Amino acid sequence: MTMLGNIVIGSRGSDLALYQANLIRSHLTAVCKREISIKIIKTAGDKLDTVAFDQMEGKGFFTKELEDALLSGEIDLAVHSLKDLMTTQPEGLKLGAVGFRADRRELLVMRRDRKTGDGALPMTAGAVVGTSAARRKAQVAALNPDVQIAELRGNVPTRVKRLREGKYDAIVIAAAGIERLELDLSDLEVIYLPAETFLPAPAQGILGVQIRSNDSETESIAARLNDPRAELEARLERGLLAMFDSGCSLPLGVLSEISDNGYRLKAVLGVRDGDRWLTPRRVDVSGTDVDTILSRAYRDLTDQDI
Repeated sequence: MTMLGNIVIGSRGSDLALYQANLIRSHLTAVCKREISIKIIKTAGDKLDTVAFDQMEGKGFFTKELEDALLSGEIDLAVHSLKDLMTTQPEGLKLGAVGFRADRRELLVMRRDRKTGDGALPMTAGAVVGTSAARRKAQVAALNPDVQIAELRGNVPTRVKRLREGKYDAIVIAAAGIERLELDLSDLEVIYLPAETFLPAPAQGILGVQIRSNDSETESIAARLNDPRAELEARLERGLLAMFDSGCSLPLGVLSEISDNGYRLKAVLGVRDGDRWLTPRRVDVSGTDVDTILSRAYRDLTDQDI
């Protein structure tokens, strides 16, 4: 059990995860006077870093061990990239805060000699694009069928390193990770893919602070970090994901927009025939009621009512 007066944050050990944990730590320090430390916990997703997401069995590849540590009292809260967290919380846990949304767009990072022409993914025919996310594979195949898609796992610096080593001609990676780590990509071609064209993962760029349901003291502290707008965006984006009862292995991209007139939800669902990606299904739904929007988007993507 953690010591009285001390808050222990659980985090994965990657550079990006530790950046995010330290970001939450700095904000917690500003709102409370308790000592705050970070404990690194390795997850299954970290250990199986050569296996494609869509080939991994089970769910919560990057979260289960953190959640187990939280339930046992080894840590007091866990910091997650919200896109990695299952939409259904284990019994005894809940989200204490969501926020700190960074750029939700994807980056196409490529070797300069492989860039050609214009278009959404302007690469030479036969270029090898690295990604392990089914959502990215489906959209890459749709936007540029002339390229080859190859599996790519590892933390953010490792993926960039493998690109520089020539193992790939290009990679697709979240802008949030590159920007948070302030990685220098000046020797590479970097294209920000418009979120309306290449849809990000549900809640991409948002951080989630997970706590025990019965820990009212930590809850009261974590709640001060909550961002209502990010919470609403997460409700729209993760709400659609929840209807599929799946996680980050689902080829689902979602983009939410909030305005004075209501909400808009764009989504893309990859369709696969064996090893071949078919034309993805796309929806664009607007309205003023979140649940109605989610139901319509799910129905139009799947041809099923809920």
